[in-house]
Amino acid sequence: MRITVVLALAAAATLAGCATSKSGDVYSRDEALREQTVRLATVESVRPVTIQGTRSGIGAASGAVVGGVAGTGVGHGRGSTIAGVLGAVGGGVAGQAIEEGTTRKNGVEITVRLDNGELRAIVQEETDKFVAGQRVRLLTSGGVTRVSP
Repeated sequence: MRITVVLALAAAATLAGCATSKSGDVYSRDEALREQTVRLATVESVRPVTIQGTRSGIGAASGAVVGGVAGTGVGHGRGSTIAGVLGAVGGGVAGQAIEEGTTRKNGVEITVRLDNGELRAIVQEETDKFVAGQRVRLLTSGGVTRVSP
């Protein structure tokens, strides 16, 4: 039982480390000190969206380990082996679902009209409140564009 608890805590810590931000306010270390193209625009519309969580395989692997260990504690001999296999499969499925659910984020799709008249839509985590008619900056670097007030 003690091993199961330790493995469950390790799996939770691993999943927490998988969370990455898709916010307009968070930059990775690699993005720091890089020049960005700045364009000005006006917000046309904003709608809520859901940003799907990650499925890196870490959740499935962690869940399989925990489920397998827990399953082998059931029964003896061949029954223990079967329970371990079933526990690993069930734990893997549950671990993947937990990883996706814990890394899922609320986001916004911000449609903007550039000063040259072109329309663009950018999806990012919901951090700042954007409203139609608001002037914003679009910051683009390496194929990644953020909307900033």
